[in-house]
Amino acid sequence: MSQTMPPPVFDPFAPGFTDDPYPQYAVLRAGAPVHRHPVGFWMLTRYEDVSWLLRAGLSVEDRNVTDRELIELREQLYGEEAARPRGLSMLDRDPPDHTRLRRLVSKAFTPRAVEALRPRITDLVEGMLDAAGREGRVNLADALAFPLPFAVIAEMLGTPPADHERIRQLTGTLVRSLEPVNDPAMVEAIAAADAELTQIAAGMIAWKRANPADDLLTALINAEDDGDVLDDDELIAQTLLLYVAGHETTVNLIAGGALALLRHPDQLALLRSDPGLAANAVEELLRYDSPVQASRRITLEPVTVGGTTIPGGAFVMASLGSANRDESFWGPDADELRLERENARQHVSFGGGPHHCLGASLARLEASIALARLTARFPGLALDGEVTWNGRINLRGPAQLPVALGQGR
Repeated sequence: MSQTMPPPVFDPFAPGFTDDPYPQYAVLRAGAPVHRHPVGFWMLTRYEDVSWLLRAGLSVEDRNVTDRELIELREQLYGEEAARPRGLSMLDRDPPDHTRLRRLVSKAFTPRAVEALRPRITDLVEGMLDAAGREGRVNLADALAFPLPFAVIAEMLGTPPADHERIRQLTGTLVRSLEPVNDPAMVEAIAAADAELTQIAAGMIAWKRANPADDLLTALINAEDDGDVLDDDELIAQTLLLYVAGHETTVNLIAGGALALLRHPDQLALLRSDPGLAANAVEELLRYDSPVQASRRITLEPVTVGGTTIPGGAFVMASLGSANRDESFWGPDADELRLERENARQHVSFGGGPHHCLGASLARLEASIALARLTARFPGLALDGEVTWNGRINLRGPAQLPVALGQGR
């Protein structure tokens, strides 16, 4: 008599998951593509379902969650913090607030505005590669993947000189709030990082009020939309969102993209032989290893996804990383890196719908310049040690990416 195996359940704490989550995603797509996790949230892993959810116009505001198990778990972990009002950034707001906030910020991220940054980004990349070349052997995450997007967003905002290493530590802790947390000590660390970053942002804004310039932070301070302006708390929230999102995700794209190329020498050779492939290569690298692994929505009424009905008030996690490897959409080579993949741009790594990533064009530009120049300048580029991941479930990427650069050009 055969026994029926229970369906698989998402387990981000399984050994090795943060290094390589894709085998578990494949099991979930096959056996439980839409399922409710025992702690109360729902999870989607197939491309069609994830794509639908992102564009369905559902809520992103946590106050709409009514699942008692999830609410009680949050209260146990976060205590008084669970009741504190949060979610003032556009990332956590529904229309019309989201529409208003996004409109106030979006002018800095139009394709024309971003393209105007190309010469400056190129200069920054060349300078960082000059320094790396003198070293000969570097951790690429520290030498290029982190400092490039950090410098770009700091210059766009026009922030005063700051302790970059401290901010890097704090934002690295803060983004843990975007993933499952089961450790009360981590909850305390996230709250402390949030408080310190809020102080730093308030200080930057105060400095900028006294030193206005032609930059994004001055524009936000002076922003007006039909008589509407950002209040102080909203201003701090948007500043922090841009500062954090402006570098934390692109770090993973550049470092993860470089690693994928180094692990696929045939594709690296292809990029070197055809530099015009850089833009599509970035799309395929985004698909192959998404810098953001998941997004979330909250249902306001029951919805049916993949033949399963999810009740209203449910927290639904859409696995972007899994959707980007779904064989039913991408074909049997979904797990392979193919820089010439014609439909690579259909990945969901930047989300979708009203909350499609505002900085997508900037991330694409930074990554395409960084990876094209890195691979062109250093023909002997090679892994030179053990790669270690940052241990995150959602914003995962290499933390240690040791490379030997060889003779540069």
